[in-house]
Amino acid sequence: MRRVVLCVLVPLIVATIAGLVLLWPSGEPPSIESGVRTDATIVAIDDCADVTARDPSNTSGHSHGPAQSPGECREAQVRIESGPDEGTEAVVPLPFGTGAPQFDVGDAVVLGALPEAPLDSRYEVLDFQRSGSLIWLGVLFGVAVVALSGWKGVAALGGLGVSIAVLVVFVLPALLTGGEPLPVAVVGAAVIMIVTLYLAHGLSIRTSVALIGTLISLALTGVLGTVFTSLANFTGLADHAASYLGAIDTDLNVRGLLLAGLVIGALGVLDDVTVTQSAAVWELAAADPAASRRSLFAAGLRIGREHVAATVNTLVLAYVGASLPLLMVFSVAGQGMFDAVTTEAVAQEIVRSLVGGLGIIAAVPVTTGLAVVAVRGRGRRIAGRGSVRLADQVQA
Repeated sequence: MRRVVLCVLVPLIVATIAGLVLLWPSGEPPSIESGVRTDATIVAIDDCADVTARDPSNTSGHSHGPAQSPGECREAQVRIESGPDEGTEAVVPLPFGTGAPQFDVGDAVVLGALPEAPLDSRYEVLDFQRSGSLIWLGVLFGVAVVALSGWKGVAALGGLGVSIAVLVVFVLPALLTGGEPLPVAVVGAAVIMIVTLYLAHGLSIRTSVALIGTLISLALTGVLGTVFTSLANFTGLADHAASYLGAIDTDLNVRGLLLAGLVIGALGVLDDVTVTQSAAVWELAAADPAASRRSLFAAGLRIGREHVAATVNTLVLAYVGASLPLLMVFSVAGQGMFDAVTTEAVAQEIVRSLVGGLGIIAAVPVTTGLAVVAVRGRGRRIAGRGSVRLADQVQA
């Protein structure tokens, strides 16, 4: 079994390295002028119509009272926290009207800047600055992972870092410089799959079995995704971001981006299933060293069925939760359920979910079978040693 695993993994690793070399991004990606972004903190808020009306008791001359209200024109005195004007203060208009965000004194915000404009008209509020809350959430997540999983948790976080690095350094630049989306996604997924699985779970036959099961299931997912995105005549333009990218770079394969996203998205669920199935078979074999291949496979498959049942529901609920506003728009527009689900915006997510689900379903028997074959000899040796030890005890 080790020889079989090596015969599969060595060509996979070699092909992945070759793919990285051949598809490595070259040239300048397309870019647009997005302006200068600057961090700032709101120190005061006033009415637009009466900016000079201050509280006489307020020696600073700024109102620190009520927050912005919908429908009211408000201006904010902000302290610039970065950029060439760091440390200075400026007056900027706040968004107002129905649906406008509510700002208050002390809020950290992001400003858009026109460097050539005068200071009093140079900046505008773009958004809240959310880096602080995201950093704290990330720290909390990391501490929770390490507290539960110890060094394995540290390795898993390292794998997460590798995944992000591969996406940022290879996948996105390769796509933006004209690389074919599907080969780029497959190579990127292979790098993530190889590095993160071995980093998080160690160099072992059990991890290698999970890796091969992931590879087979991911290949099936890619084939099914290619077939059904073609049969459904998806253009890839239903997504506003993809449509915008297509307008910037007319040579960009927008439809291929949909398929690339499907492959990378499926990988995140597949490695969870394959690692779980491989670990389950190993634990079952350790608990009952005398178990036959058939009983191990049946027990592992029962575990996999429960996993698949839960995952299918998760995929549907995840899509509904993310697309709830869109589904509400269809409901308000009076479109029937059939009309709603056949629009490209909804249909491509349905294809993404169902193709990913088929990959998960295939991963269970494939990985379970490979794990049973790999662990069977080991289980028999354990059973044999156990019988010898029992015989020695009886003789004593």
